[in-house]
Parts: sequence; structure tokens; C-alpha cells
Amino acid sequence: MKQKITIEAQIRCGKCRSQAMKIAVAEDGVISVAFQGPNRDKMVITGDGVDAADMAKSLRKKLGYADLVSVEEITEKKAEKKV
Repeated sequence: MKQKITIEAQIRCGKCRSQAMKIAVAEDGVISVAFQGPNRDKMVITGDGVDAADMAKSLRKKLGYADLVSVEEITEKKAEKKV
């Protein structure tokens, strides 16, 4: 099951951003990590079978603040051919 996890974290500088990226990529099943938002403080993590609560806990340990915003399931749309 592919899922999209959004976590809001306290990212103050480039070093904090790279540390958050390393923590996120170290989890099993992570496919991609991106930063979004006006201050680039929201992490969007796409993965297959990633534990969202454990990810937030790991980020909270190193960065001081991390809040789980949303977890969405990604469904792949199949294109139907008209005959």
C-alpha cells in the first residue's frame, strides 16, 4: 500500500533540513522525500508500508518538534481504453 505522509517539522537551517532528510530516508519503504510550504517546513514522504507514527517519533527525537499532519493512501488510476 503506497501512502503519502505529511509531517510538519521545526526546520531552522540547512543543516536541520539535511538531518531531517537523512532520518526520513533511513526508514524502510521510503520512496521519496520533499519539502513544501512557504517556509519549507512540511515534509512530504512517499513510501510503501512506512510507519508514520514511528517516522514522526524519530524526527521529534532529533529536531525537537515534529507533528504528523496527514496520511493518505495513493491509488493508481488505470486508463481505460475506449474501443
